[in-house]
Amino acid sequence: MRSAKKEEKKKKITFFSNNTINCPVCGKDFYREDLLTGGGRLIAGELSDELRRIYEPSVNFGEIYPLIYPIIVCPECYYATFPDDFSKIESKVTHKLVELTQTRKKSIEYIFPTLEFTEPRGLKEGAASYFFALACYDFFPKYYLPTFKRGLCALRAAWLFNELHRKFPSDNYEYLSQLFYRKASFYYRLTLEKDQRGGEALKPKINYGPDTDKNYGYDGILYISGILEYTYGPKKDKEKRIKSLENVRRLFSKLFGIGKASKEKPSTILDKAKDLYYKIGQEIDSIKNEA
Repeated sequence: MRSAKKEEKKKKITFFSNNTINCPVCGKDFYREDLLTGGGRLIAGELSDELRRIYEPSVNFGEIYPLIYPIIVCPECYYATFPDDFSKIESKVTHKLVELTQTRKKSIEYIFPTLEFTEPRGLKEGAASYFFALACYDFFPKYYLPTFKRGLCALRAAWLFNELHRKFPSDNYEYLSQLFYRKASFYYRLTLEKDQRGGEALKPKINYGPDTDKNYGYDGILYISGILEYTYGPKKDKEKRIKSLENVRRLFSKLFGIGKASKEKPSTILDKAKDLYYKIGQEIDSIKNEA
């Protein structure tokens, strides 16, 4: 009996906090779920072109997705944010989020009829957590960097819906993944525009991800914005496509820097950006030659 309990404890992936969290929107007290580390739970694999870390399944714990845990979600009203923002909302924001509680609940029913945030999360709860956070950040003031956080939530939602599509290929999750990729592209582009205009200035001490294993900072934002526009930007209209591709090249030119500045950039991003920069040049030449 004792050995069985030890085995069960050994295979746990997450734990629930000892202390409750109070939801500032509906007043519900609940326990937050966190990912356990160590013990061979996470086996880091390759890094995708979108800077997503792929984790290999382990013999003892199976598949683990660290991305499904960072967002705190109230299981009662589905108010959701990153941990640092959860309890900091202002009263005027709270009022709006209270009004839209039923809207949040009904909007997710079309995708996931049932969700359970008081039990260990699965991929569905993980994807839904970013869906809720994306909606909630729409009401946060600019000093919380809501535009960037909506972009990050959309990107991670796209990744998780991709995983759901891999597991359930007949359930239309691929369509949702594409939808969230396009949302991410829009918000990443808007993030850079607002930062340049001073409307929502990016802060140096924020973890910009995009995944949970490494903070690529401003360089990561430039790169992700570029690769999303390259992949999900206009395709059919040749003039718009060329304009979009040239914009991506300008983003990557900022990323490359010169001299010492270039040497201080993450080599992972530089290598991936240079490969894409070359492909973009080829595509621009090909489109112009067709004209």
